[in-house]
Amino acid sequence: MINLKNINIVLTGATGGIGNSILEKLVKAEANVLATGTNEEKLNAIKSKFKSVKTKKFDISKHNEIEKFINNSSEEMNNKIDVLINNAGVTNDNLSIRMKEEEWKRVIDINLTSTFLLSKNVIKKMLKSKRGKIINITSVVGHTGNIGQANYTASKAGLVAMSKSFALEYGKKNISVNCVSPGFINTDMTSKIDENYKDILKSKIPLDRFGDPKDVANSVLFLCSNLSDYITGETIHVNGG
Repeated sequence: MINLKNINIVLTGATGGIGNSILEKLVKAEANVLATGTNEEKLNAIKSKFKSVKTKKFDISKHNEIEKFINNSSEEMNNKIDVLINNAGVTNDNLSIRMKEEEWKRVIDINLTSTFLLSKNVIKKMLKSKRGKIINITSVVGHTGNIGQANYTASKAGLVAMSKSFALEYGKKNISVNCVSPGFINTDMTSKIDENYKDILKSKIPLDRFGDPKDVANSVLFLCSNLSDYITGETIHVNGG
C-alpha cells in the first residue's frame, strides 16, 4: 500500500468528481493535503468529511493572484510543497466556426495558462527543496480531438507538450512533471452527454465501459509516490484501451 505520510500536496479542482476521488486516495495514504476549488459549499463538505485536509477557496483564473496563492499555500504547509496536482479545468463547447473568441480564450486561459503559472511558481519552491512532483490532468480528447471542443482539446494537448518542456528543464533538479490523461469517466461532466452518443463512445472502448474516478485517482496516487521517481515527461492514459 502506498503511504504518503509527511508529503505535502496541493490539489486544485478538488470539488469535482475526479478531484474528490483523488483527494480520498491521498487522505487514505496519509498525505498532508491542501484542497482548492471555487465552490465554498463543497469545500466545507470536504472539510467536514476529511478533518485532516486544509481547504482554500481560490479561482485559478485570477492569474495575478497565483503567485500569492502558491506563497500562502507553502506557508500553510511548513514552507514545503512536495506535489502539485493541477486538476482544475473548464469546458465551453461550440463548433469551431461558431466559437467566440471569449469562449476560446476562457478555456485556454484557465486550463493551460493557469496551469503554467501554478507550475512555474511552485517550481520556484521545489527548487529550494531540491525535489518535487507536478501532475497535470489532461484528457483523451487532447490526443484525439473532439467535435465542438477545439478550445478544450487544444488546452489539454498543450498541457502534454508543456509538461514535457518542464520535465526537460527541471529533471536535473529532481523535479518530475507528468500527466494523467483520463478517457470517458463517469462524472457530472460526462453525464451531460447524449445517451446515443455514449453508446457509440462505449463501443470504441476495448474494456466496454466508462471509467470510474477512482481509476484516475489510482494513477495520480502512483505518480505522487516514490514508486514513480524515475518517470518524468510522460502521460499515463486511463481510458480503457
